[in-house]
Amino acid sequence: MENKRVIFSEEMDRVRHDIVAMSALVEEGLGKAMAAFKNSDVELAKAVREGDAAVNAMQLQIEDAVVTLIATQQPVARDLREIFTMLKITVNLERAGDLAVHLAKTAIKLSGRASFRAAERLERMAKTGQEMLRAAVSAYRKQDPDAARKAAALDDLIDGEHRELSREMLGLMKGHPELLKKALRFLQTSGDLERLGDHVTNICEAVIYMTESRHEELNK
Repeated sequence: MENKRVIFSEEMDRVRHDIVAMSALVEEGLGKAMAAFKNSDVELAKAVREGDAAVNAMQLQIEDAVVTLIATQQPVARDLREIFTMLKITVNLERAGDLAVHLAKTAIKLSGRASFRAAERLERMAKTGQEMLRAAVSAYRKQDPDAARKAAALDDLIDGEHRELSREMLGLMKGHPELLKKALRFLQTSGDLERLGDHVTNICEAVIYMTESRHEELNK
């Protein structure tokens, strides 16, 4: 039985490592997508779309490993809470990766056009999202619920930028109807980045459930 527990511990460590690696891929994709958006770099935007396949593959790899652990290692209650957290983290990481792809698509569609000052807001939102993601995964690795709460609190910054950008774009569309299509793309991108914060918040809530065995809704 002791040997079986050692094997289980080793397999859990491998899955934890894969989650950190998956998070790094998503963070890298977000950074590249924002750089492509900022610099109208079509080739970099295409690379983000291609790199998303690696994120999706890692999600499947982690899910297969978790299913095997449940089927073969008979995890106890505390282990099951972490396994649930692993699955929730990978789902939200995959969705965050999809948002990086959406941002890359917008970069392609807006390539070569004059940028709005609102692009600076989007850049700040993306950087905050990356910071949130790093902090949330670190909280998971350290099993630190208070760190998870601090990570989730950064979502207020993203939400604030989103509200201001939405207000600016609505004003722009009223005063310059010819810029309607472009302003709508900025609004859509801002909405995607706002959802990024929501996905990271979900990760933080899962960490709290794992460590404190209770559900806590963050950023109401």
